[in-house]
Amino acid sequence: MYSNKTKRDSMKLPEHITNLPAYTPIEPFDILSARIGRSPQDIIKLDANENPYGMSPRARKALAELEFPHIYPDPESRALRSALEAFTSVPAANLLPGSGADELIDLIMRVVLEPGQAIINCPPTFGMYAFDADLNAARIIDVPRRQDFSVDVERVIAQAEKHAPRLIFLTTPNNPDGSLIKPTELDRLLNLPALIVLDEAYIEFADPHGLGKNLSRISEVPRRDNLIVLRTFSKLAGLAGLRVGYGAFPTWLMPTLWKAKQPYNVNVAASTAAIAALEDTSYLEDIVSRLVADRERMRKGLENIPYLSPYPSNSNFILCRVIGRDAAMLKASLANDYGIFIRYFNKTGLQDCIRISVGRPEQIDAVLKALVELQKT
Repeated sequence: MYSNKTKRDSMKLPEHITNLPAYTPIEPFDILSARIGRSPQDIIKLDANENPYGMSPRARKALAELEFPHIYPDPESRALRSALEAFTSVPAANLLPGSGADELIDLIMRVVLEPGQAIINCPPTFGMYAFDADLNAARIIDVPRRQDFSVDVERVIAQAEKHAPRLIFLTTPNNPDGSLIKPTELDRLLNLPALIVLDEAYIEFADPHGLGKNLSRISEVPRRDNLIVLRTFSKLAGLAGLRVGYGAFPTWLMPTLWKAKQPYNVNVAASTAAIAALEDTSYLEDIVSRLVADRERMRKGLENIPYLSPYPSNSNFILCRVIGRDAAMLKASLANDYGIFIRYFNKTGLQDCIRISVGRPEQIDAVLKALVELQKT
């Protein structure tokens, strides 16, 4: 007979999983509204960079007319990849959709990394890179961004030469500050012997009239061996709740990705809505242009709040340093007294910072009004 201790030891989880830091997700309308005792219609949710206009009418119609939700989706997402090929000018053979770009980040690490191999991360940035690296027992080499949130390219190169990372994660525009990587700096990093994962989740807001086409590096992927570009429908097309993103990958990597991905990773509703959104680019361009114009209006308003110092942004949010008052208390006051939810940070490089997503004009007005009233408290 085996002892209970022997049985428990046989069921022990790997140490890197036991010690995995939890990712803190943003909560949905119903949870937030219940917490402060307001109806979902009475809260303003500007904490997760969601598109406040939601999906296009064409996407809504396509979902309402969905014919075969009882049938498993196409494991190769052929219709969606064809639509993405037309949208990005990247061959469908180099495109892989995912259940959000988050799934693709994890998939990349699972197929590329062996336990203990290094990645380079440039914090403060999107938290899923470090989370998935921990999940896959990778060694994280942090190269902190400069005070203005630009990438410290010289240090990245030095750390790459020292640690020989398999992957380097870069985000442009960066989350949470909205800064862009200079093209010349990215070119230098692409000369390194590592896979560069370029996350362009917010690129459309840096190039509203081209929906990112004038700034994106996605068209370069088929002719490079070490560039991956990730994109998402969450911000551009208002499909955050349906979880659909995509990546462009080097030709040599695609066969392995097809083998390693979950068979039915993009559900039929997400695929249908994404295809319809790509058929409605005039709507997308209009919404992105509105959000960019309102971002600039919100930035000017935030500059007039004496206890806030907003950073320039090329995305659909604005990061602010809070000066002379408690940023956590500011977030709590906005939620409890006004029903306004924003993001609060208290980590290295982001101490006393808040991030406000760009909402509809009336939501921006409400935020600015609340922030002015809070000057008196």
